[in-house]
Amino acid sequence: MSGKKLIMSVMFMSVMLFLLAGNALALGDPSRGEELAADCAACHGDDGKGDDEIPAIAGLDAASMVIFLKAFKSGERTSEDDVMQEYTADLTDEDMVDVAAYFASLPAK
Repeated sequence: MSGKKLIMSVMFMSVMLFLLAGNALALGDPSRGEELAADCAACHGDDGKGDDEIPAIAGLDAASMVIFLKAFKSGERTSEDDVMQEYTADLTDEDMVDVAAYFASLPAK
């Protein structure tokens, strides 16, 4: 196999693995996410629809929600009184994917 074909094959496989991993992350386990989301209900409500001051998270795209959760955990994104940093501090990546899958499965506001 020529060097050019080898490079193209490796690039293709890398892209495919990235896409497959992204799809796996986006799936998550909504039932487990519902259990983990008990703390979220204190502010966002049991239905995830928030209120005038707290944003609705029901029906949001799961992949985007995972990005937000990771940003809160890392401190890249902040919230009033650092509430979101506290709630995300102990969440694993899998936890975030599951919580996101749960809220994504709820009807939007």
